Amino acid sequence: MRLTSFSDFGLRALLVLAGSDRETWSSVELASKLDISRDHLIKVLQRLAAGGYVQTTRGAGGGVKLARQATAIRIGEALEWLEDDSALTECFRGDGGQCLLTGFCALRPKLERARKAFYAELDGTTLDDCLNPPLRKFVALERPAA
Repeated sequence: MRLTSFSDFGLRALLVLAGSDRETWSSVELASKLDISRDHLIKVLQRLAAGGYVQTTRGAGGGVKLARQATAIRIGEALEWLEDDSALTECFRGDGGQCLLTGFCALRPKLERARKAFYAELDGTTLDDCLNPPLRKFVALERPAA
């Protein structure tokens, strides 16, 4: 199983927000810290906000922050929310895809059980469980000017 870059960036953003002593981050600061495109990050943050994981405020003095305590954010739940549009295989798409084996394939149910087990395993971990001193040190470091 491979995560989309969208989900990867979402998890990274959550880790930085949770590992920071700062209350809010601007999208520019967060994109710089993660070394990713601000435009792409904004889409990720919008998705996280729609799921209730982050809170965003526009304008001067605005920014993004966690909407819940890190102890209340389960990694599997957040990841499943971020991966919502990503079908594991073609037959998992909303339209059923074009696979000629659909209808008599014995692999699809096994893949579905594996997908559920993957998220269930990650649901045993909260965002807070992923915080450690090296992460906090990275978050606190200023990025050198380009």
